[in-house]
Order: sequence, then structure tokens, then C-alpha cells
Amino acid sequence: MGALEVCVESTPKRAFATALGWPGWARAGRTEAEAVATLLDYADRYGVVVREAGLDPVALSRCDVRVVERVPGGRTTEFGAPEAIAAADRMPLTADQAAREAALVGATWRVLAATVVQTPEELRKGPRGGGRDRDAMVAHVVAAEEAYARKLDVRAPKPLPSGTSASDLVRVGLLEVLSRPSDGGPLRDGGWPPRYAARRIAWHVLDHAWEMADRSTG
Repeated sequence: MGALEVCVESTPKRAFATALGWPGWARAGRTEAEAVATLLDYADRYGVVVREAGLDPVALSRCDVRVVERVPGGRTTEFGAPEAIAAADRMPLTADQAAREAALVGATWRVLAATVVQTPEELRKGPRGGGRDRDAMVAHVVAAEEAYARKLDVRAPKPLPSGTSASDLVRVGLLEVLSRPSDGGPLRDGGWPPRYAARRIAWHVLDHAWEMADRSTG
């Protein structure tokens, strides 16, 4: 089986390793080696997303990692989120590839929803007493997605149809855009390429879903 292709985004203080072609599978560390090792440690947890998307998680069992791209990070990287758009993010997407990316993004939302159901509202605090509780974390994810959606020129209609929420309609719009074939370019001036949008959105959802599970007091 071929190598797992990884892009590493780094600053002197932090690195992110991202598995290319697997939106949301990205982990951080103080160094490139630590980030890659942590990425592999999360293979089983990401496998839940892959199965939820209707794909075969056997591909995650690859132990041969190949760093195919290295990009400099910035202030957001050091703060704790991947920010750099890599050359791989600008590659075109066929209809099948786009459908796969969208399926994986949609699966992260379902994994988060399932985690919320199993998690108490109050979460264990961090070593310095910090961290959002469950509902605040969900609200943060939703607010971030509304901002991310503007990078793809997706907005909830106004007024909202009866019985709908802005967050639900934003997610419908995101999946519709992400499932389209693409030449790899951004969909608006100052926007994001679809591949980057998929991995950034999915990473944010999973980062908080996994944090929620790890900090559960139940």
C-alpha cells in the first residue's frame, strides 16, 4: 500500500501535520516529528469519520508517511489552528473527488452530533481552569462555520424559511459547494480553494469533537 501523503505547516514553536486527501485528519506538535507521530496516533479516531462517510478505513493503516509539502505557518498556526494554503490545496477536483471530500466533511458533523449526545454539558476544566463547556463549544463551531462559509461565498438566505436554522442552511450550502468539481481556485476574491476549505472546516469540527470527548466528566 502506498505512503500516506502529508503536508506539514510549521513555525519555530508549532507544527501541523495534515493527511492530504483526508479532510479533518490533522494534528499539531511542537515539532514536525511530534506532529506526524500525533497524526498517526489519531488514525483510529479518524477511522470513525471514514466509516461514517461510507468509506473503507483500511487506507488509514499505512505506516509509511511521506511529507510531500512543507509550508510556513503564521500567527494562527502558533495560536493553534492550521492556516497556510498549500500547493496541494490548489489541485483540481473531479466530480468523484469532490463528492468524497464533501462526504467526509458531512461525516465530521455527524460525529460531532453523536459526541454531543454522549457528553455532559459541563466538561472537565484544563490544568489552568480553562476550556469551553459543551454547548459553548458547539456554538463556537457553528459561529466559525458561518465565517468559513463566506470564504466560499455561502450564506444563509434571509429571511430564513420557517422551521430552519441558519447553521443548518449554511451546512447544506457548504456541502453543495464542496461537492462540485473544481479547477482548484478560490470561489471568490480573497476566498478559499475548496480542498483547503474542506480540510479546515473538518479539522475544526473534529478538533472540538475530540476535545469534548477527552474532557467529558461522564
